[in-house]
Amino acid sequence: MKALTVRQPWAGAIAHQTKRVENRSWRLPAKHVGTRILIHAGAKPDQDAIVYGDHLDAYSAIVAVATITGCHWADTWDCCGPWAFNKTFHWTLADVIALPEPVPAKGALGFWTPDEDDLAAVLRQDTGVAW
Repeated sequence: MKALTVRQPWAGAIAHQTKRVENRSWRLPAKHVGTRILIHAGAKPDQDAIVYGDHLDAYSAIVAVATITGCHWADTWDCCGPWAFNKTFHWTLADVIALPEPVPAKGALGFWTPDEDDLAAVLRQDTGVAW
């Protein structure tokens, strides 16, 4: 299973709110469409983000599991709701499950593979989802 690092507050918004689009400057490789991934909260916050909500206390930790359902280029602000940015690739997410306990892990740029201990700690959690 692959993981994707997302800065806070965005990782928390994916895990605990309604953010179902991840804005990226690069196109999602086709092999990832339809796959389950881990959402990892990066070590540093996005300094330009406006923080809403109270689920932003996890940094350098895996916080959720999600399915990537697709990717498209967006020329407008309103194609994927209030979380979507203009002039970016929108990676659409579904079936998001927040982990009851964030799993500390060091992230990386792009997709990365968690080590066996981190993946085992995620899999031990009762998320109600079959892996």
